[in-house]
Amino acid sequence: MDTGALVRGVRFRARSGATGTVTEWAARAGLAARGVIYLLVGLLAVQIAFGDRGKQADRSGALAEIAHHPFGAVVLWALGVGLVGMALWRLSEVFFGAVGKDGRSARKRLLSLMRCVFYAFVASSVLSFAAGSGGGQSSDTQSRDLTARALSAPAGQWLVGAVGAGIVVTGVWIAVQAVRRTYRDRLKTGQMPPGGRRLVDVTGVAGGVARGAVFTAAGVFAVRAAAAAKPDKAKGLDDTLRTFADTPVGPWLLVAVAAGLALFGVFSFAEARWIRT
Repeated sequence: MDTGALVRGVRFRARSGATGTVTEWAARAGLAARGVIYLLVGLLAVQIAFGDRGKQADRSGALAEIAHHPFGAVVLWALGVGLVGMALWRLSEVFFGAVGKDGRSARKRLLSLMRCVFYAFVASSVLSFAAGSGGGQSSDTQSRDLTARALSAPAGQWLVGAVGAGIVVTGVWIAVQAVRRTYRDRLKTGQMPPGGRRLVDVTGVAGGVARGAVFTAAGVFAVRAAAAAKPDKAKGLDDTLRTFADTPVGPWLLVAVAAGLALFGVFSFAEARWIRT
């Protein structure tokens, strides 16, 4: 028997097990942090739908809401650290691949890289907010500022239009994937009790469709801003949600979308519980 090969195999499995444990806990912390933010954004949007226009239904509004409560600073730091874990989890997928039969494909690695960059940015803004050094700029202001800078660049209208179209496609893809229940592929479904499966399906489908609708609407506004060359036509999450209340359906469409976002927060908690890494 090759004793050296056996020892190397044991060491490799030990390292893989330790790495897997760290990755799993990083993913759980990040998903739980995402769940808190989406749950609060959904609840804030419901309040806006029922007339409390002073609320701000986006990440900065959610962070401000947390900061106003006892132990808010501790919670903000915990959220920031959790989102760092989310970014590190996605980074690990870039190098080692994601779960699923095509998890090591170039497309999945690129998608994981984009998610890593996004959550690194979100984590940075949350930690900055927690430290009192910024990070509280509204999504609407950020959207208008970024659009204005992009429009001033060469071929800026085409750039903004392409980004907007990409956001629209992303929104449709998110909704379709939710309806198809592809999230089951990354969950430990065999460990779920029957009630857990029903919870995941209700929150996963409703939350994913609502999230996809918001992405799609925001992308449409970006395309309109590009076509008119007017950055003020671009909308962040807060303004995008408010436009749902201005439809013929009235505030009830906003209530439905807001409830969906809150359900996506609950789905994120379920993902944190049964995620496969």
